[in-house]
Formats: sequence, structure tokens, C-alpha cells
Amino acid sequence: MTATDTNTTDTNTAAPTAAESRLVEKRTFAPDPALAGTWNVGPGIHAQAEADPIAFWEDAARRVDWAEPWHTALEWEPPTTDPATAELSVPAARWFVGGRLNVAENCVDRHVAAGRGEKVALFFEGEPGDREAVTYADLQVRVSRAANALTDLGIGPGDRVVVYLPVLVETVVIALACARIGAVHSLVFGGFSAEAVRFRLQDTRAKLLVTSDGQFRRGKAVEVKSAADEAARDLPDLEHVLVVRRTGQDVAWTEGRDVWWHESVDRASEEHTPEPFDAEHPLFIIYTSGTTGKPKGLVHTSGGYLTHASWSHWAHFDAKESDVHWCTADLAWVTAHTYEIYGPLSNGLTQVIYEGTPGEPHRERHLEIIERYGVTVYYTAPTLIRTLMSWFGEELPSGHDLSTLRLLGTVGEAINPEAWIWFHRTFGRGELPIIDTWWQSETGASMLVPLPGVTTLKPGSATGPLPGIDMAVVDEAGREVPAGVAGTLVARRPWPGMARTVWGDPERYRDSYWRDYAGCGEHGGYYVAGDSATVDADGCFWILGRLDDVVNVSGHRLSTIEIESALVAEGSVQEAGAAGIDDALTGQAVAVFVIPRGDRSPDAAALRDRVAREIGPIAKPRHVIEVPDLPRTRSGKIMRRLLAQLVHTERARRAGRTPGPLGDVTSLQNPEAVASVADVLAALPADDPTVSPQD
Repeated sequence: MTATDTNTTDTNTAAPTAAESRLVEKRTFAPDPALAGTWNVGPGIHAQAEADPIAFWEDAARRVDWAEPWHTALEWEPPTTDPATAELSVPAARWFVGGRLNVAENCVDRHVAAGRGEKVALFFEGEPGDREAVTYADLQVRVSRAANALTDLGIGPGDRVVVYLPVLVETVVIALACARIGAVHSLVFGGFSAEAVRFRLQDTRAKLLVTSDGQFRRGKAVEVKSAADEAARDLPDLEHVLVVRRTGQDVAWTEGRDVWWHESVDRASEEHTPEPFDAEHPLFIIYTSGTTGKPKGLVHTSGGYLTHASWSHWAHFDAKESDVHWCTADLAWVTAHTYEIYGPLSNGLTQVIYEGTPGEPHRERHLEIIERYGVTVYYTAPTLIRTLMSWFGEELPSGHDLSTLRLLGTVGEAINPEAWIWFHRTFGRGELPIIDTWWQSETGASMLVPLPGVTTLKPGSATGPLPGIDMAVVDEAGREVPAGVAGTLVARRPWPGMARTVWGDPERYRDSYWRDYAGCGEHGGYYVAGDSATVDADGCFWILGRLDDVVNVSGHRLSTIEIESALVAEGSVQEAGAAGIDDALTGQAVAVFVIPRGDRSPDAAALRDRVAREIGPIAKPRHVIEVPDLPRTRSGKIMRRLLAQLVHTERARRAGRTPGPLGDVTSLQNPEAVASVADVLAALPADDPTVSPQD
């Protein structure tokens, strides 16, 4: 790639008001002209899709196999107000109506039928170092056996199966087996608490829980079955618990309910004929994580989701038959559903799945894995990139051949520009495209994303919409805002991968995502992503943070992500979280929670000055708190609202008031970080303004 303008960032003096002052990224990376014509998609793809979006998605759908073709590409019922009752209807989207297909068959059987059965589908590496190569023919046998075992356990089309497993081959197998028989899977991160698992079992009224005796985590064999038992206790709908033997630990057993995987799945017949299901048949339920309210169970269906997942993976990861794709996400995260299971497997790729953490048994584990399997596409999170920056410094450790890499990707929160540059210079050798993807559990697959060979990249920006997707930044009336002005990020028309509803609560789906802009635009309503964003003069989108994370200081709306990016560019800061906390004078004040890089303790005055210099004096943090960790969701997103809540809780405690509840923290990636931040705040002196009670 060709880089231009090596300046970093400065204040946007052209912004309409001081409230819109923000970081402006001037560095750009144009596609390498020497590679023109080698990519899967070319420069005309956006115009082609925009000319007829429905025809574009129909062409994309024809990339997968259908048992019966659809008769109508899209039926869309926007949210409308009933004049008699003033009630807003629940929107409904149906894609590829009348079409029938089997998602698992598209991910496994069709590749075997095409003569590619001996191709490796999965390279599995366990944290202790055990390894396994699973071909597409092997995968077909395993999925067929699991499908027969599920049927023997009384699971049929529409039944819900909760999967509480780490990253194992069995996790992929059971998800595909559910898809094969029409059961609906809901994957749960293997590190979640019994409480979080129990909620999902109750909410879905699952008939089956799939778990393991234990899992390897951070160098230890951790027993898991007891947490699964606690989650499953006295649930009337749950009939069986299917247990994978992973660590060999002795575990409690409930006769008649518990079933060993090796005694059921491994002994089942390998002969199974998949049947097709309606395009709108539910495929999986994935739960949002958050600290307020109960998690939302988002329902994704079969035909539209697979179309969006498969085409987007093929396009923006430039999927080739020779690729070895590695998405580092846990399989329970939506990123892994789309770009670690259904996208890569539908495109017949080889991929790596790794059970463990990046630092076990040493910090170069990811470098070893890339070299061992010849990884070509490495898709990971900004949180890990910042961690690797702090571990390795300016250069990667020597002795690892990463020359097979041809494409890099990021997902989660918007990546800080300096972390992007580091990733590009080290892993990317200063030449590889970085595919920075913005999307959500709700969207099913990527929405804002560059295309390699087509898009000029800007560090920190996911650039523009995927072809066929219509995204915009709008004001409260639904009008597009001028360049450089912050607004609400919305999707202005339906797309195939969109979640269809919230499980058991369609009104919550309507109110969470559609009510604010019902009636807007030619399609009768905008989907609200929940993020604040801006679009620059080149049409590139910049995510500024969640709408309720934006800090309002004396009427100036400040982006938490931009403040954090300025801090991470300081060499003493590994990671930062910014939050708005109550202030008697300015309404809110900026508080930043920083994790030091290595042994360097950040200088608070220097950090304040850096933010003031790069964004503007109004953004200067009033409070700088050094912490050992930051609470994050499973996608790596910092829970900024929770940081503010922890400050307010400590203030209430010191004032002798009863603090309000923190909300649900069971779905966090690292719930222990909540206690560590609370301990830091509790240790601050009585006169520290961060925790002093407000008048």
C-alpha cells in the first residue's frame, strides 16, 4: 500500500462549533496499483450495488446453494403508527421469501461433493499445545454424527440448544449440527458465570445444554461442569446436558440428564441427510452484553444471514482457496459466528481456531501460530493489538516468519490510529491492507468496511459502507449532518443479515432500534446503531463512541474514543477508557482511566496537555486514574458507562448514601476488572476530587 502524509492528528479548525473539535487523521494508504485486478472485487462494486441493491443481494444469494429458489427477494414492513391507537408497529423484514436451504450443507457437504473433501477445514490448537487438522470430509462425518445424536436426544427443528464451550472443534461441530437439523443454537462464552448461562437457558427455554468437564485457561485446567450444573438446576424445559471431555477432571453427574459426548456423538451414525429449511427459519440467538437491563437475545435467520456473511467474507477478506484464515475471536462472539464459522466455511476456506489466551505459555504464541499454519488473513481486536504493542514495543520479536500474511483485519471498537499504524508497520510489513470492520451483533455481518484494492485506508476509520448497505450520520430529525459534525449512526434500508427480532420480546426490538427514526426515509424507518459518528470530507465514517458514552462538558459534546486515541498515542499508556462523570460546575467532566504500558507510570499533567493539544482545551481530562484493567464486553468494547457508575458509587459511599446497582456485569469478558477499578477508587484520598461527593 502507498502511504501519504505522515502527519498525525490536529484539531479540526473547520468544524462548525467548538463542540465539534476533534482529531483529524491525515495519513492515507492507497491500494497498491501493482495488485490491481488481483482482488475479488473491483472499483465499480459500490456503484453497481447502489444502482439496484435488491438485485445486488440476489446475486450475492446465488453464491450459496438453495434447495428451492425464492420468489420474492424482500418483504419489508416498516414501523408505522396506527392512527386509531397511536401505537407503533413492530417492523418485520423477510429476505428471500419462499427460498429453502440448509446452512450446514452450504458450509460442509457441498465442498465435499465438489471434490474438496481432503482440504483442511480447521486447524485446531489447544492452549496446552495439542493440535488437530480436520478436513471437510472429517467435518462432514462429525457434524452428521452430532446431528444424529441431537435427534436421539429429542432435539428437532426450532428447539433451542445452549452451547457453553471454549474454542474447540466440538463447538463448531455442534453449531453446524444444530443448523443441519434446524435447531437454534445460542453460544455462550466458556468463561461466563453460571448466572449468565442460566439466564440464557431460561430465556430461550432450551431443551439441551452442551458443556465440558473443564477447559484450559491461562495455563490451568479449570473445572466448568459445576457451573453448568448450577445454571441447569431445576429448569423445567431442560432435558439433557451433553458433556465434552476436555480436561479429564472428575465431575458431578446427574444420571438420566447428563450425557457424555464420546458416548453419544462419537458413537452415532455418520450417515445423515440434511433437509432444507425456510430462508427465515431461525439459525441462532446471540445475546448482547451490557450493564443495564437484561441482555437482548437477537434472532438471526438462515438465508439472509448466510448470504450477507458469505458474500462479505469473500469480498472484504478477498477469500481465496489458498487462504488460511484466522479470526481470533471466541466462538461465542458474533464475529466468530460470521467470520470464523459461517463465512469462511461457506466459502470453503481453511482456518485456524485457537483455544487459549495470547500470553500462554508466552507472549509470542500468536506469532508462533501464524508461522506454524501459514496464516494468510489475521483478524483480531484493537484490545489485543494494544496489548501486543505494550509487550513488544517498536518491533516484533525476531525468529518468527510472518511472510504468509497478506491481509490484516480488526474488529470490536474503533481502533486508535497509532495502534493501526503499529499493526500495519509490524504485522503488515508496512504494505498489507488492514480491513477495519464496524458492525454489531444486531447487524449480523460487516456494515462499514474497506475493500482491499478498492478503498483508500485511513487509520482509525472503517471508511465506508459495504456494497449494498446504506449507512448515514443524521441529526435528531433524520437529516444527514454536514462533514465533521457528530450525529447518530443509522442504516437507512433493510439488509439481509439484520437481526429479525429480540427473542420473546418484539416490542423491545422495535423500541431499541427503530422507534427513534420511525417513518424516516424512503423505506419508512432507520435502524439506530446506538453509536455516535461523524463523516469526514472524503466520506469516511468515524465512530465516536456509544451515544450515551459521549461526554457533555459545558454543552460541548466530546468523543470518548477520540480522547482515548490521544492518550494511547502517548508512549506510557497501553489502554485508556474515558467517561463523563457528574460535575457541579460543567455538568460533566472528563475522567480517564489508564493502564500503564510496561513499568512506565503515566504523567497525569502530560496526558492532560496532550488531549488539550490534539483535540482542544475543552476536552482536557479533569481526572486521571491509573488502573490495572478496564471492564470490557466480549467484543473488547470498554464499558465506559460502568466506569462512570463506579465513580458515582464511590462518591455515594463517601457521602453516606446507598449507591444504585451497577447492573448486569455477568456478561463482561473480565468481570474481575470491576472490583479492581472499585478498589483503586476506594483507595483515593478523601480530598481527591474524583471521588469527593458533589454538592
